[in-house]
Amino acid sequence: MSDTVVTLSKRPATVKNTYEINLRANENLTPLQTRKVPEFQSYFDILWKELDNNETK
Repeated sequence: MSDTVVTLSKRPATVKNTYEINLRANENLTPLQTRKVPEFQSYFDILWKELDNNETK
């Protein structure tokens, strides 16, 4: 699990956005358990929406 996620554009890659991830997950949780933390879904939706964005260049 990461504290920061960086999204890139299509080739040639440039940094599109940087996201600081602040989950209130207990460090004793496994990654699968952390997916059930409420904030996880918000990050998941934001990141997948950006990754699904079809850029035209």
